[in-house]
Amino acid sequence: MKKILFSFVALLFATLSYAQIEGKWKTIDDETGQAKSIVEIFKKSDGKYYGKVTQLLIKPQHANCIDCKDDRKNQPILGMEVIRGMKKEGKEFTGGTITDPKTGKTYKCNITRDGDKLNVRGYVGFSLIGRTQIWHAVK
Repeated sequence: MKKILFSFVALLFATLSYAQIEGKWKTIDDETGQAKSIVEIFKKSDGKYYGKVTQLLIKPQHANCIDCKDDRKNQPILGMEVIRGMKKEGKEFTGGTITDPKTGKTYKCNITRDGDKLNVRGYVGFSLIGRTQIWHAVK
């Protein structure tokens, strides 16, 4: 009986954590394959998800986002909110944006979780026109 109960609790926990994106994630540059930073994703009181850079793993060319067009212009990349306004819709997180501090460009964003990995897709217009990065959970 204990084994069945333990199995049920473990399965329930795995199912609940599978669809969550909250936590720390190591970002991997899709062009170079290098780990770039650690982004912490969290839920705000508005019920939406946001992510900020908590650690830089490689030194960027500029410490500030010099090409950003919004309130992040000339702000430090470390501590910058790069993901904004994501909503959970089924197994996917959508409706928000992601900003690339290197270029200052902001894209629409979709995030899905696959075990200990996040598929983070930034795009302009349609989701088909964009690129995906794989982020890894930080333990």
